[in-house]
Amino acid sequence: MNSQMLRETAKLLFADNKGLLAMDESNGTCNKRFEKLGIPRTVEARRAYRELIVTTLGLGESIGGAILYDETIRQRKSDGTTFVNVLIEAGTAEQRKKIIDSVNKAVDETGFRAKKLWGAAIEDRGSQVTFSALGQQAPFAEKEKWDPDFAKRKKITAILEKLIPEFSIRMAGATSIDVTKPVIDTAYGIGKLRDTLHLSLKQMVYVGDALFPGGNDYPAEKAGVVSIPVKGPDDINVVIKSILACLGEK
Repeated sequence: MNSQMLRETAKLLFADNKGLLAMDESNGTCNKRFEKLGIPRTVEARRAYRELIVTTLGLGESIGGAILYDETIRQRKSDGTTFVNVLIEAGTAEQRKKIIDSVNKAVDETGFRAKKLWGAAIEDRGSQVTFSALGQQAPFAEKEKWDPDFAKRKKITAILEKLIPEFSIRMAGATSIDVTKPVIDTAYGIGKLRDTLHLSLKQMVYVGDALFPGGNDYPAEKAGVVSIPVKGPDDINVVIKSILACLGEK
């Protein structure tokens, strides 16, 4: 890591007057406090205690990063999610509002706001905000006509990259743009699926409609997974049926 990257990382960690969560307390120190309180000095007790900390409601509003002890880095919530992933995915309400406001501004500046919508144009998914120009429920035939050469979304994306450079902005599908934290992308999701199902990348196949550079599916291909490009739901059905047929499934 060079000095420029270190400076940029530090700015991100302490942006908006946030601080670092120091969870680097050693097992020995933690056990001493547990002993005084009559709490079992076990791995599970320490895990449960730390889970309370990382799942604190609104934690992301106050911290930009965390310092973890060796044991803590390897621990998980009771549902199997690693503490590291819980902290990474914790987008704050303030961050999501900033993204939504920026998307609205970019769309208005370009003049590409649709007059007719099929559902909401902006969807807050917690760890991701998605802009769908015609709404999530728009007929695929309408979506295909809106931005077939990506020209509209490239203009919107160019504005967003200036307004919110701290986030990852990628085009998706026929009309969408996804905004996430830099590390939350399809490659990240594939990694979680691999770890959860105990698979190797060679055992996985990814099907996506935005596998081009700048598309939200592109990180999957870069991660080394066999990736199959499609244009829409009908293509996906054909690919899935073909794969099942090869596997001898009905």
